[in-house]
Amino acid sequence: MITPAWVRVMAAYNAEMNRRLYTAADGLTPAQRNEDRGAFFGSIHGTLSHLLWGDSTWMHRFAGWPRPEGGIAGSPRLFADWDALKAARRDADARIEAWAAQLDPAWLAGTLRWVSAAANREMTQPASLLVTHFFNHQTHHRGQVHALLTGFGARTGDTDLPFILDPAVLAAG
Repeated sequence: MITPAWVRVMAAYNAEMNRRLYTAADGLTPAQRNEDRGAFFGSIHGTLSHLLWGDSTWMHRFAGWPRPEGGIAGSPRLFADWDALKAARRDADARIEAWAAQLDPAWLAGTLRWVSAAANREMTQPASLLVTHFFNHQTHHRGQVHALLTGFGARTGDTDLPFILDPAVLAAG
C-alpha cells in the first residue's frame, strides 16, 4: 500500500506544517488560542493538544512511546501551557521523523494488534493502513486549525505538499 519513503515524506510534511501552524498561532493572544470557536475540540489550543495526544497514542502503538494521559475527551487539555505544548510538539515531530527514517518495510507490510479504548475492543489492522490513518488524522485536524487561524487573520503560507517541501526531500522519498 505505502512505502517507507512515503512515510518519510509525510513525516517531513507533518513537521513543516506543524511549524507553520504554531508560528501563526504564536501571533495570537492566549485568549484567541483558547477561545472555543466551535471546532470539534473547541479551540486552536485544544485541537493542537488533541492532535499531539493522537500522534502520541499512535506512536505508542507503532514504536513503544509512552501512552499519553487521558483519553479522547481529555485530549484538548493534555497540555494547558502553550509553551509546553509547543516544546512537546517539536520533540514529537523530531521523533516521528527519526522513526520514519528507520522504518522497516517488513513492519510496514505487517499487521498491528492493539486494544482500542474508543472502540472498546481489540483491533487488528494492516500497519500500512494505520500509518496512512495516522498522517490523515494529522492533516484533518491541522486543516481545522488552519481554518480557525485564518478566522483570526493569521496566515500559515502554502499548505500544499509539493510547494512546501524541499524537492530533494521529495526525491529521496
